[in-house]
Amino acid sequence: MTRLSKAFAKPNPALVCFITAGDGTTAANLDALVSGGADVIELGMPFTDPMADGPAIQNANIRSLGKGTTTADVLAIAAAFRERHPDVPLVLMGYANPMVRRGAKWFASAAKDAGIDGVICVDIPPEEDDALGPALRDAGIAPIRLATPTTDDTRLPAVTDGSEGFLYYVAVAGITGMQQAAIESIEANVSRIKRSTDIPVAVGFGVRTPEQAAEIANVADGVVVGSALVELVAEHGEKAPDHLHALTASLAKAVHSAARAPRKKETA
Repeated sequence: MTRLSKAFAKPNPALVCFITAGDGTTAANLDALVSGGADVIELGMPFTDPMADGPAIQNANIRSLGKGTTTADVLAIAAAFRERHPDVPLVLMGYANPMVRRGAKWFASAAKDAGIDGVICVDIPPEEDDALGPALRDAGIAPIRLATPTTDDTRLPAVTDGSEGFLYYVAVAGITGMQQAAIESIEANVSRIKRSTDIPVAVGFGVRTPEQAAEIANVADGVVVGSALVELVAEHGEKAPDHLHALTASLAKAVHSAARAPRKKETA
């Protein structure tokens, strides 16, 4: 089993935590997420035009890029994390330009060397999988796809086919951190996705509190929290790790107390 598959094979749903690389004291922030109980870490690659992200993560990108953070720096942060935490899944999340500008094979090889388990590329759709997917799979890295409320049953197979690790269900049609979908909508769409695939489904965008996380954990295989954590980095700077640990611990308690929803996969 891979680190990602182990994280989603536990009896309870997984907590997935996101922060932006190069924003604040990244190593200490990452360690705080792990010690707080995060099951999977998403490390954001700063980019000049983060089209899917709301103000909190946009500002984190600006802060990181303002410090001169490069792709090489992100990979170095990842490699150091892997040395400290050999068993914790680490996923890179970002946009196509930094991932493919030097070639997909170069990026996949560098990510493999850094101990990356999966990659979420926001702006490469399934129909353009050849741009990055084969290189990641050849390197043993999971290409993690995104599904949204507008991903209907006709398009869903294109999203799930070739996706590995987990499927990231974006609960709202919009940018990160700005709103949360009604739990009834999340439950209906997650159930629909689960009927067509064995891939674990993690839900994100708009999850900010333990109460929200617990509600989603009752219907999904994982819960993704990003903006609320990134805001703590912006607010507390070098003192952020203590605050990140506290919020992550409360989120982990809420998520891990939920029983995983049963899977009802359709059969031919």
